[in-house]
Amino acid sequence: MIDKIKHLQNKCDFCGTCVAVCPHDAIELAEASLQILFNRCTLCANCIHVCPTRALEMTDENSL
Repeated sequence: MIDKIKHLQNKCDFCGTCVAVCPHDAIELAEASLQILFNRCTLCANCIHVCPTRALEMTDENSL
């Protein structure tokens, strides 16, 4: 079951593209840190589709 978006920090360049496209304000970016607010995330996957470094992916909650 896919039910979370996982941030792969080692791939992320913290450009903020994902933050800009999230319609639910479910991603926060601060310096070299990105946080997904799971209580706001609806798994629309906009962030995954626009990430230039492929640093976001769908994952099973049990694999986090």
